[in-house]
Amino acid sequence: MKNSQDHNHDESLISPILPTYARLNAEFVRGEGARLYDKDGNEYLDFGSGIAVNCLGHCHPRLVETISEQAKKLWHTSNIYHVAGQEKLAKRLSNLTFADSMFFTNSGAEAVECAIKMARRYQDAKGHPEKYRVITFEGSFHGRTLATIAAGGSEKLTKGFGPKVDGFDVIRFYRDMRKVENHITPETAAIMIEPVQGEGGIRPVSAENLQILRDLANKHGILLIYDEIQCGVGRTGKLFCHQLSGVTPDIMPIAKGIGGGFPLGACLATEEVAQHMTAGTHGSTYGGNPMAMAIGNAVLDVIEDEDILANVRNMSDKLRIELMKLRKRYPEVIDMVRGLGLMMGLKLKIDPRDFVVAAFENNLLLVGGGENTVRILPPLNITEEDIEKAITILDKTCQDILKNNSSL
Repeated sequence: MKNSQDHNHDESLISPILPTYARLNAEFVRGEGARLYDKDGNEYLDFGSGIAVNCLGHCHPRLVETISEQAKKLWHTSNIYHVAGQEKLAKRLSNLTFADSMFFTNSGAEAVECAIKMARRYQDAKGHPEKYRVITFEGSFHGRTLATIAAGGSEKLTKGFGPKVDGFDVIRFYRDMRKVENHITPETAAIMIEPVQGEGGIRPVSAENLQILRDLANKHGILLIYDEIQCGVGRTGKLFCHQLSGVTPDIMPIAKGIGGGFPLGACLATEEVAQHMTAGTHGSTYGGNPMAMAIGNAVLDVIEDEDILANVRNMSDKLRIELMKLRKRYPEVIDMVRGLGLMMGLKLKIDPRDFVVAAFENNLLLVGGGENTVRILPPLNITEEDIEKAITILDKTCQDILKNNSSL
């Protein structure tokens, strides 16, 4: 028990939660589709989707029904037993992708950790234990564990958490990925890249550059890892972003959208790589629990039954056109529009935090990013009417910014 004399402050002003987020002043209590409602009943249009997590919006009826039904049956057993939902979801993802095998996790960072272990284990099994290093790229984001912040490499992520976990070579995000070959050494095990950088400012990798990386990996006997945690699960108009190029990886960590808001991730791999992850080499207490598997399968059901990928392609065309018009109207504020599908970014001439706050004050939720960018990540089942409303709010936001900043 704490003694009240131990505290010389007003406890009502201090939160027991670590102050690791610069939170906006809102507390949401209810969600429906692309809308969130705060405790005072104010309505917000959500074009952040919990940072690309709520791929089907808030409280999709099929997901609500799935959670309710599964909650009456079984939540957790442990991976020391068979989980039927894992077999079902794994077979479906395998049929839809390059992968032969996978491991289910609770988060994206865990999926990336699994990918790193897979790459090292593969090289060791091939008689090359010296190959343990992974080439990654400036602007990347792979998670918040000690290994994944080292993989991202930025000072913002790593400062104060040294020494950095060894094994990552963070290099430039090249326009011409042929230059990556200069960084491959006898210790290189893999190249890891996001086909579209999210946190890094919505920077897509061209199909040509993905092919260059694939060829380099083949040439040097190393693995190619695609981190599709943010850009996967329909966000770009294909189930997975790299399918736009047809250039496949050896390993692919996923998360976010696959759970539709419920914590779920996976690390997908070819049999050539996966066969070396034998009993005891990896594990998870909660990963792949029956509840998560029921929801993951329901997300795939909805994507298929409601033709979500076609909606992404159609709505992304409209969104891009409207954002380009916005850029033309407000060149003092918006420098560039970039991205794929419903993973769009506005590169700004102002601080993105200021833009996010201004949009929030107009009841539109956006997400900041690197390279002076704000991310626009609506639900994949977004409607034309909601896009039009978002554009109207963005227009007003640009007007407000110009009105309040005479230097622009």
